[in-house]
Amino acid sequence: MGQGKQAKVLSDRQIKSSLAYLESARYPLRDRVLFLLSTKAGLRAKEIAHLQWWMVTDAEGALSDCITLDDQASKGRSGRTIPMHRQLVAALETLQKADSRESEDFIIVSERGSQMRASSIVGWFQRLYENLGFEGCSSHSGRRTFITNAARKVSLVGASLRDVQQLAGHASLNTTQRYVEGDSEAKRKLIGLI
Repeated sequence: MGQGKQAKVLSDRQIKSSLAYLESARYPLRDRVLFLLSTKAGLRAKEIAHLQWWMVTDAEGALSDCITLDDQASKGRSGRTIPMHRQLVAALETLQKADSRESEDFIIVSERGSQMRASSIVGWFQRLYENLGFEGCSSHSGRRTFITNAARKVSLVGASLRDVQQLAGHASLNTTQRYVEGDSEAKRKLIGLI
């Protein structure tokens, strides 16, 4: 996949703009969670669509500290456990308090309260980025942002690119590497150290 065909990685400013924009959306609680599942957990549209409350809660229904994604919710073989970012936890807590659904119910639902299809989620992201004027962004931009940010931080916590691969649910490290966007400023600094 060439660079021109990949969804663009979101900047911190674009993430903040998106979250601010979603505050005035028709379904602000749901939409904030939907956006954060992409940018802070790296979930695909299909995974977001299949996410149920039992996957983010413990046996007593309290919010867990991680997402337990089963194979059925992913590509069929990339089920995994993803620690949750504090922003995502807070957004899920707010949505959970406002929502009275059961643990087997889907987290992201349509206006009618039924499971939102993956294609609808792809369209939701497309409309969001069009409304904000973010060219080259798609439903995969949040996932690429998550993977790129994680790859840039691995050495700070003693992790490796293999950890990022597992968080992303990729079968191959080569796939993970294709998601990671380079940083021109970091390259300049690196050359300066040589």
